[in-house]
Amino acid sequence: MQLVGYEPSGRGSALLLANGDAVERRELEPGDELTYALGKRHCAGTIDDGQHIACDRPSAPYCEFHTSTWVCARCTGTCLKDEMDCYESHAVYIAAFAPDTFKVGVTRHWRLETRLREQGADRAAHVHTVPNGKIAREIEAKIATRLVDRVRTGPKVDALAAEVDANAWEAVLEPFDVIDRFAFDYELAADGELDARPVQETMARGTVVGVKGRLLVLENGGTTYAVDMRDLVGYEFTEGESERNLQSSLGSFG
Repeated sequence: MQLVGYEPSGRGSALLLANGDAVERRELEPGDELTYALGKRHCAGTIDDGQHIACDRPSAPYCEFHTSTWVCARCTGTCLKDEMDCYESHAVYIAAFAPDTFKVGVTRHWRLETRLREQGADRAAHVHTVPNGKIAREIEAKIATRLVDRVRTGPKVDALAAEVDANAWEAVLEPFDVIDRFAFDYELAADGELDARPVQETMARGTVVGVKGRLLVLENGGTTYAVDMRDLVGYEFTEGESERNLQSSLGSFG
């Protein structure tokens, strides 16, 4: 089997495993046991009409022939396509990642909440609704001069064991006429966040604690791990013990 994709928490949380040309969803529910060892990693190929088209090129997660670039992600208001096609309502939002990382973003209006959950945002505010993507990207580019427009894995792992700085959040939102607010609970712990920052690792073995965005949280041997599912794409999976040595938290030796 090969891991060829994943569905983050905005869409039901699952690993996409290819066995031959068939693609299976391995849903991720709290308490589930994952027992996969990681093998070789190579291009994940592509999925076409539900069927996996394999690729054995060594580049991972994708080779040059299977790397896709979403041109709209680079747009700042000047359309990079041959013909503009984003003629539908778009939302501009501010997302908060605990304790004090704040990101501006754009999405189609109808999938705003889904997009926020996919990113693992702790809180968010919908600050503009506009008729098309071009206008939304222009607004985003202006706001991005003072806020980030992307958040890397490290700060997202930090956010698993932190609370949003409420004062800083309100200060960020002060210039905007907020349309709607969101607060998300990913049910990783009884009080909403973990007691300590998980160890960042690439693995697929342990008890599922939960999923926050594309971060899969696992418990293994008394240590809590945060796995960026994007880093698993391309690995061959087998059932069984892993030969890799895992970094443990100090708490696991107590």
